[in-house]
Amino acid sequence: MLQLRPLDQRMQEPLNITQSTDEARDDAQLMSRIATGDQRALQALMQRHLGRTVRLATRVLGSTAAAEDVAQEAFIRVWKHADRWETPEEAGAKFSTWLYRIVLNLCIDEKRKKTFGNIDDVPEQPDSGPNAERRMQQQEQSVRVRAALAQLPERQRSAFVLCFYEDFSNREAADMLGISVKALESLLVRARKALRDLLQGERDDTLQENGG
Repeated sequence: MLQLRPLDQRMQEPLNITQSTDEARDDAQLMSRIATGDQRALQALMQRHLGRTVRLATRVLGSTAAAEDVAQEAFIRVWKHADRWETPEEAGAKFSTWLYRIVLNLCIDEKRKKTFGNIDDVPEQPDSGPNAERRMQQQEQSVRVRAALAQLPERQRSAFVLCFYEDFSNREAADMLGISVKALESLLVRARKALRDLLQGERDDTLQENGG
């Protein structure tokens, strides 16, 4: 069984979204080695993609613990099915596109099994720094956005996360979701409208409660 190592700070930071040709070629070479049973190649591939894999799954699922389970299962599938993977020259898709498609499908399966989990990463200790109030407002806004995001249909949520959180291009996101760019753009339009409506509804409710 694969064991995910704790994420160091570097792996939790935003990664360079656009994968270079050299990186894509390195991934392809690692996958060729993994297909022969090379565990070191798998560890190298995980080191490169694990941080973003967990972050993507966390934003779709709303739970870091569930996201780590999804990431582990995704790399187990990479290990088991490496011999089925086709190079970009053969399939026209990079390894990262193939991996994140697996992750999204696992997230959808997880969402169907259980309801949206608790929103993570709310600080337990009060922040008394000079900008504490502003940071708290930003954190509260982030929590509201994530709660609204959790109410979107699965496909809209996945499209929104890929394009607006992970900063994939429309073509890359469409490939991961297995849909056309036009269909993806339609999902994004509906997701943005739904989020605006949900957040506006929450603001209106807050004003009513405060007698505004």
